[in-house]
Amino acid sequence: MELRRYWQVLRRRWLLIAIPFVLVALFSIITYTPPASGGFNVGVYFIVGQEPAAAAAQEDEERYYNWLASEYIVNGLTDWVTSGRFREAVSAELAEEGLAIPPGSFTVAGENIRSKLLLSVSHGDADNLATIMEAAIRVLQEQNGAALPQLGGETAVLVQLDDIVVTPLPAGLTAQLMLPLQWALGLAAGLGLALVVDYIDPTLRNREEVEALGLGLLGEIPKQK
Repeated sequence: MELRRYWQVLRRRWLLIAIPFVLVALFSIITYTPPASGGFNVGVYFIVGQEPAAAAAQEDEERYYNWLASEYIVNGLTDWVTSGRFREAVSAELAEEGLAIPPGSFTVAGENIRSKLLLSVSHGDADNLATIMEAAIRVLQEQNGAALPQLGGETAVLVQLDDIVVTPLPAGLTAQLMLPLQWALGLAAGLGLALVVDYIDPTLRNREEVEALGLGLLGEIPKQK
């Protein structure tokens, strides 16, 4: 079918195209609700290191280099906070406060940004998220020595650089595009309906349609404008 033929079908069946599109558009507008937030997130930066020990000069020097190697400690902490064991430790910390928040209900991310540790926690409830982050910070500061054998049993010092500020996450792309997707579906349904109706319609409307059937044409009455 030539493009001109398609255009003729669309012009002739425009009402069949418009009806499904208008119905879907009206229904989607009437039932529209703004997309819900994609949850909440909070991120806190830390600087990390080990305090030099007041012992022999050789040990002091070793502790000094451990302090300079804080970036390696941050890398280890980043791997730890993204593990399931860290979330389990946070959930256990919350359970001691009487809060039953399973480890699978929140996500934790860690990143090494120029030798600083970024701890990020996401959850669906803003009020609980602040509590989860507080528990995560306690676990991070108090249990890192046991989690990282390379610290030699020592506990790394983490200095918190930010306050806990909960921010909403944007809704997912699918939720944001739901309205135009519904309109596109209504338009596609109208186009399909118009093509199907025109295909099963036996009416002959012009010279080209008669000649396409292999019939001889004796004359043609032009359409009056």
